[in-house]
Amino acid sequence: MNHELTTRDFIQSHGERLELRWQAGQEGETRLLEIEKSIPGVPVAGYLNLVKPNRVQVLGHEEISYLNQLGKNSHKDAIARLFDSKPAMIIFSSIQNSKDIDKEFIDTANITQTPLLSSTIASNDLIERLQYNLVRILGDRQLIHGVFMEVMGIGVLLTGPSGIGKSELALELLSRGHRLIADDAPEFRRSAPDTIRGRSPELLKDFLEVRGLGILNVRAMFGDTSIVETKRLRLIVHLDSISENTAWEVDRIGGTLRQRKVLDVDVPEVQIPVAPGRNVAVIIEAAVRNHVLYLNGYNAADDFMQRQQKIMDNE
Repeated sequence: MNHELTTRDFIQSHGERLELRWQAGQEGETRLLEIEKSIPGVPVAGYLNLVKPNRVQVLGHEEISYLNQLGKNSHKDAIARLFDSKPAMIIFSSIQNSKDIDKEFIDTANITQTPLLSSTIASNDLIERLQYNLVRILGDRQLIHGVFMEVMGIGVLLTGPSGIGKSELALELLSRGHRLIADDAPEFRRSAPDTIRGRSPELLKDFLEVRGLGILNVRAMFGDTSIVETKRLRLIVHLDSISENTAWEVDRIGGTLRQRKVLDVDVPEVQIPVAPGRNVAVIIEAAVRNHVLYLNGYNAADDFMQRQQKIMDNE
């Protein structure tokens, strides 16, 4: 669910690092910043756009030059259209002196109660920072029960029923040099149309619960390098037990690779059976290595079948 965020809240939390300074329109500080829900991936912040206005309109040197080249009536009309779109904020970038801002902007911002700010940061950098921070705050979130690990450089979510041994497996992976991102309830957000990133809720950061040992502080035990703050989710590994009452029908060539939707994004998922005597940590590493090969365009099952077909054709 998206969170409501006012311009005032955002400026209070991020104004200093983005070098934002109020210039006019302070009475509009309760305007809401929000992501367009119907079109995922549409930027919240962007360059001046009078046709499809962004919630945060950024004006750099090029946009100001464009407006200044317009005739008097066209210039006035462009400013009117900009403010009529009711942006959450208008920000002048690369501004060192508030006197560089056109008085017409100041007056219109005060009349329409539109937050008008300036920043010394260049347009490209400012928009990138605005978009990154706003998506982090406003983007849809999903909590998934499991353990989120970095295994061989990629984000892997371990899922499965309670008691299957996810935390114990995470502990073994840690001892093998892999890194923890979040235990129990990793939080995932969509940072781009096809990208899901996960992190730990603040309360659970650095901690891992292992049955029989209780709560462990992974950072204290394994060092700072054992923890990763955030990572892109690239693979889900679902653990399930094998029992006499469970029928496992597995494609022995292609395995159990399928797709699972997380925040409307398809994420590859592989199902791994857990049974006494199986070294699941080694199997996880093999699954990750195989997935990296797949991402690079190699499919072992296809390679095997092509080799088999070639031998049959030569007989």
